[in-house]
Amino acid sequence: MTRLGICSVTLRRLDPDRVIAAVAGAGLECVEWGGDVHVPHGDEVTARRVRDATLDAGLAVASYGSYYRAGHSDPDEFDAVLRSAVALGAPRIRIWAGATGTEETPPEGRRAVVEDTRRAAALAADAGVELAYEFHRNTLTDGADHTLRLLDEVDRTDVATYWQPPVDMPDAEALKGLDALGDRIAAVHAFSWWPGTTRLPLTARAPLWRNAFERLLAHRSEVSADGPPLDVLLEFVPEDEERLLPREAATLRALADV
Repeated sequence: MTRLGICSVTLRRLDPDRVIAAVAGAGLECVEWGGDVHVPHGDEVTARRVRDATLDAGLAVASYGSYYRAGHSDPDEFDAVLRSAVALGAPRIRIWAGATGTEETPPEGRRAVVEDTRRAAALAADAGVELAYEFHRNTLTDGADHTLRLLDEVDRTDVATYWQPPVDMPDAEALKGLDALGDRIAAVHAFSWWPGTTRLPLTARAPLWRNAFERLLAHRSEVSADGPPLDVLLEFVPEDEERLLPREAATLRALADV
């Protein structure tokens, strides 16, 4: 019911072939390819090459991690994002809910995010691709309740959200947000930051992640055991070090075995 992988931005300094070798060597299953360096928006040639190399290594393309900000980016940019996602064979595009937090966004800015998300989702649906929001501060998904409100306003079953532990939020509160989002979660970014953005090994927050897996599996089983797997993607290993990936991947597998 879960599929363990990595965000390619974790190894941003490596070229795609080295990323693939590292991911396969660590025993992970899939990659969310980033749209900033490894698979740039609109570069379909690179997207197809990376797709083929990923599949040849026995890995899956989990998603396309775009940097498209609904309601803020030039709407024409989404065409390049979608073309890359299709060429990559990505079933899902990660987008961002604007560029300001919920409390700082005026009503017209919020409407722009909602309307642009609907527009992008309709285009993506025609290509067989779904959308999911990055769960992040300084956007309209800066909390579980805020994210649910936005998803309800967008009102499309093909738009979901990611989840990750918010910066400096205690475990119990972070898990409460995960529970609130429930089956609206399409994928998870897994890392251990504390305090602030200090990057720690996953073992440093093992109780958080063990509880997160238990809840994610429970929510998944309530929806459908026959649905697509939930992608849990490593992000931001300590020091961005390739050599630490096998250790972090082993920890992720152990935590997932709940």
